[in-house]
Amino acid sequence: MNGPLGMLERRLDHEHRDRAPHRDPAYIERRIEAVRSYTKYFSPEVRGIAHVPVVGPALLIGNHNGVFYMPDTWVTALAIIERRGTEHPAYTLTYDLLFAVPVVGQFLRRIGAIPAGSEEAEAALAAGALVLDYPGGDWEACRPWLDRNTIDFGHRTGFVRLALRTGVPVVPVVAHGSHDSVVVISRGEAIARRTGLGVGRIKVFPILLGPFGLTTMLTPPPPLPSSITVEFLPPIDWSDLGPTAAEDPDVVDACAAEVIAAMQAALDRLRVERAHPVRRGLANLVSGARSH
Repeated sequence: MNGPLGMLERRLDHEHRDRAPHRDPAYIERRIEAVRSYTKYFSPEVRGIAHVPVVGPALLIGNHNGVFYMPDTWVTALAIIERRGTEHPAYTLTYDLLFAVPVVGQFLRRIGAIPAGSEEAEAALAAGALVLDYPGGDWEACRPWLDRNTIDFGHRTGFVRLALRTGVPVVPVVAHGSHDSVVVISRGEAIARRTGLGVGRIKVFPILLGPFGLTTMLTPPPPLPSSITVEFLPPIDWSDLGPTAAEDPDVVDACAAEVIAAMQAALDRLRVERAHPVRRGLANLVSGARSH
């Protein structure tokens, strides 16, 4: 394939073959305050961080929100750093096509992102690292606003097979309020198909509601200051099933259903406990401004 998409495909192939560690703890330390400043806009609350092991491997599974703003992802990352420090490796599985973009790919590598669909996650877990995965990917992150309180992994179960093969505990992490920060009208799957984005494995082109009406990801509206709650749930242990269970579709589906059910129950509870996140976030911003 020639042209820009062909170039991206070749760069992506190179990224998948590059398994050398690029995570830079010193670089992460220098970026923490900037990330913390960004997340303050969403007045975050973190619960259940004690469920994350201080050392050793674990696979964290989260619901993906907020299109490309992803404020809950940054809140989760900060919580992990505060729990484990930067000296204990932690990685995030990230949409692999981003690694083919110059500069962006280098930044992602340095903060500990690794391509989804690569073998790096298994190697990281085997080495005792923590890995954060959002199985729903862009499908879930771009789900319509009316579905904001629904866990939707798009039937993706690769995370289960990864956990079963490695025998590590699975820690579900649920975010509420993050998907209220952007009003998604539609995933825009038809637009993605008609514009040829599917060639680059891009299946969505979200239609968003902005202050002046409908818009797209090309001219996105600023995020609303929705108050975000991130809750880490008790770990799930499938180690007694053994690594061969990863090849049994029935076992994989049952394990995936177990994780999704636990996360959906937590999200339903948070939806009631932390109702009206945008209104609460605005009130927090106003009270914060008055205090200064």
